Amino acid sequence: MNGPRRWARLGTALFGALAFTVAVATGAESPDPYTVLGRHYEAVGGLENLKDERSVHLEATLSIAGLSGSIAHWEIRPDRRRTEIDLKILTQTMGDNGTVRWEVDSNGKLRIEQDENELARRDVEIRLAKYGHLDPESDVFTLALEGLATVEGEECHVLKITNSLESTVRTWFIGTSNYLLRKSITARLDGEQHALFSDFRRVGELLIPFVEEEEILPIGQKQTLSITKYESNPAIDASLFEPPGEDVRDFAFTAGGHSEVIPFEFIGDHIFVKVIVDCVESRWILDSGASVSVIDPAFADELGLESGGSMKGQGAGHAVDVTFVTLPGMRVGGIEFAEQQIASIEFSELLRSVYELEVTGILGYDFLSRFVSRIDIGEETLTVYDPDHFTYEGDGEVVDAPLRGNIFAVPVTLDDRFEGRWTLDLGASGLSMSHSFGREHGFLDRKGIIGAGFGAGGRIEGRASRYDNIKVGGHEIGKPIISMPTSEVEGAFRSAEISGNLGNDLFRRFVLYLDYGHQQVIFEKGADFETEFPLQKGGLFAWRTDTGAYELYFVSPGTPADQAGLEEGDTLLSINGIDVEHLGGLLAIRDLMRKDVDTTYRITVRRDGVRSDHELTLRDLF
Repeated sequence: MNGPRRWARLGTALFGALAFTVAVATGAESPDPYTVLGRHYEAVGGLENLKDERSVHLEATLSIAGLSGSIAHWEIRPDRRRTEIDLKILTQTMGDNGTVRWEVDSNGKLRIEQDENELARRDVEIRLAKYGHLDPESDVFTLALEGLATVEGEECHVLKITNSLESTVRTWFIGTSNYLLRKSITARLDGEQHALFSDFRRVGELLIPFVEEEEILPIGQKQTLSITKYESNPAIDASLFEPPGEDVRDFAFTAGGHSEVIPFEFIGDHIFVKVIVDCVESRWILDSGASVSVIDPAFADELGLESGGSMKGQGAGHAVDVTFVTLPGMRVGGIEFAEQQIASIEFSELLRSVYELEVTGILGYDFLSRFVSRIDIGEETLTVYDPDHFTYEGDGEVVDAPLRGNIFAVPVTLDDRFEGRWTLDLGASGLSMSHSFGREHGFLDRKGIIGAGFGAGGRIEGRASRYDNIKVGGHEIGKPIISMPTSEVEGAFRSAEISGNLGNDLFRRFVLYLDYGHQQVIFEKGADFETEFPLQKGGLFAWRTDTGAYELYFVSPGTPADQAGLEEGDTLLSINGIDVEHLGGLLAIRDLMRKDVDTTYRITVRRDGVRSDHELTLRDLF
């Protein structure tokens, strides 16, 4: 299960938007793109005056999906910035000291940006701040006029700016009459940011848009920024742009020492850990694919915790609604955590339906990032180490895996030649390829079995296919089964910068060490590295409805279940004459579909009030 990703980096969109605002909305166009750009700069005060503005401090109000608060921003051009966002229930600080870009989240956790895509974008932003896009001979920037468009009733030139360093496409809509920037679209591989600019005011020699209305697509998140204070060329202490000297320590090992071994349950290809909140013990998923920790709203209500705000986040394949909760501390094994801000997303009902398990939370980045964690699925143990007292002495492969949206991005080679970065997701059961990666390499029509799974945000259909091999962490796994969404999706799997998602079907073969501080992952061969785990051979997928019935929510086309005449929506009554209530639940039914080839079952279902028997014989699907 993938937790929310986009909102967890709230400031990314705002930071890019502020680059337009405080750099005075760079953009322009006309018969010739450079002519239009020049007229735009003249309209907002002239290029020399723009270049003379070497520092800026501004303050603004921010409203976003039921939340309201403030922003403070400082910059010394071209490469030092700091932005503080305070939405009361959610805070974030981002900075750049000219050497590194950094971020501190609501719980005080510091992260240094190491993702190569973000670093390339940083390079381009610095070049824009130096007006490198004005050079017609630039080997980085290309400008083109795309015609005319109407923005808020005003005719505008449409100027497109591309660059050779990364994939972002910037489109600026510049008024044909006044040459002011009225709208911008910043398009990346995982979505777009649309911004409207208005309320232009004079600050010294410059004309500044004091209101910016932004929408993030495809999730549809809207936000409005209104400047209340703008200072041009203030004196700014350079130390303001430095990251905090110390990272947050909001945990303690209750028995002393610097490590703790925590047992977990491995059920249905997911890792479950017992967590105590307000003296109530419950089952939580351990999920490195969740960019924040999450609590189910029903459980939060049970504990009397108030939620606030409402934003859009990214699930695995769909946008999700997110609110925020202050968790009054928690205990995991022998570790106590202080108060934390976490997300609240509805998911427990889904897990109850698919796994018949009561699950109330997700331990994501806000838990795992505090430690170096050793995960051994074979032994069902999670060992967490104080990072200040951890030294690795094993023989595993140490892999640089920069955090992308708080999630490790691991280098992977598929079939000996298709390289990319795949997210490391302990909350996912299998391996999934992004639709864009599959399209790029010609996998869309690859032979496979259509199936259905679930992530935060709902159901995702995909085609599972067998590949020759996958190489990760210095090891090769032969004949992996990898699924791919049958169509483009809205959520985290949309991004073309990530080639795929690695789940527990792979990780159960390893002992993993997750080192968030160094943004590294260590792969050791586990006891089950060579094990052949049984695969689905029937093609039916069942869940339990809120009435208690066992229902087929998907039947894969061309599989034994389909050929036996079973259909989505059938109510499962018995298998080989044994009432499904006595078989041991959904996990037992799943295991029956993984037995030996040629195993035959007589399956009785009810469809439209009529009982019928169907003979299903298992076979290899891949």
